[in-house]
Amino acid sequence: MTDSVDIVYIRDLRIATTIGIYDWEREVRQTVSLDLEMATDIAAAAATDDIQYALNYKAVAKRIIAHVENSGCLLVERLAGEIASLVLAEFPVSWLRLRLSKPGALRGAQDVGILIERGVRP
Repeated sequence: MTDSVDIVYIRDLRIATTIGIYDWEREVRQTVSLDLEMATDIAAAAATDDIQYALNYKAVAKRIIAHVENSGCLLVERLAGEIASLVLAEFPVSWLRLRLSKPGALRGAQDVGILIERGVRP
């Protein structure tokens, strides 16, 4: 039998928040976008077809949205760390990869941001 890795993901979750270091950024809401990959065991959910054994990605997204909308962080680095910590603490996730970006923040670029991994890598 081979080891397997199960990944549940959320792609391009867009959330309006106050983020940035400049005065004007503290006065307007900007959109951040996140991609999240989460390592979790899906075997019981797959075998039973029962949501109680699955990682509820809607619950994860709602929790992230609530946090981000009210965070007020200056840096994407801080916000990414906070998101990773809350997902690992509140959901059955052993490892995650998070890409957090600010679309349109840099002229000439589609987006800029940060990519982090936290937890025990599968």
